[in-house]
This record gives sequence, C-alpha cells and structure tokens, in this order.
Amino acid sequence: QVQLMESGGGLVQAGGSLRLSCAASGNIESINAMGWYRQAPGKQRELVATLTSGGRINYADSVKGRVTISRDNAKNTVYLQMNSVKPEDTAVYYCRAWWTTNGGDVPYEYWGQGTQVTVSS
Repeated sequence: QVQLMESGGGLVQAGGSLRLSCAASGNIESINAMGWYRQAPGKQRELVATLTSGGRINYADSVKGRVTISRDNAKNTVYLQMNSVKPEDTAVYYCRAWWTTNGGDVPYEYWGQGTQVTVSS
C-alpha cells in the first residue's frame, strides 16, 4: 500500500501562485509515476500533470505554461507549482500514484484525499 498526503491548497486570487505538495509513504517501490488530477463541481476528474520515474512529464493543455510538476526523490514528494491561476482552476486537486507497465497496464494505483483550490476573481 502507498499513502498519499496532499497539502498546499487554499484560496488564492486570480493571477496569483500556489504550490501543492504530495508526500508518498509506504510501499514506494510499487509506484513508478505520480501526478495531479482535479475535479471541479459538476465535472469529471481530469489530468493536470504527470511525472514518471524516468522523468517523462505530461501537462494538460489547459495548464501548459502556467504549471510545473516536480519531485524531490529524497522526500518521496511531488509538487505542483501553479502560477497565473485562473478562476477556472478552482477544483479539488488529487494526487495519484501508480505503477505502469511497458504495455500500459496499471496494476497498482493510489489516490490522495484531495485538497481544495479556490481561485477568486
């Protein structure tokens, strides 16, 4: 099992910045990728950014240029730096950790409890 602890959410004004953190603990060897997803009220959960253990990064088009995902391997922590935030970034942000095989299967997957980000206009 892997436990994910998110932090850093809150209320921020449009144009401001925010950094989310996700600390992983437990059986870290069972994951090789981590990322952030978000879910706004009435909408489906969507990908924000992902980072594999090999360093491959993927961003949603809606956040490209405004968001940076990074990791601290020593702390088993992944960060999401959000700049120039917009009201449409308002959502619950979830940390996800998983193991993906070369064939694209995901035999292990873990989610955090989520942290609320609210952007005021």
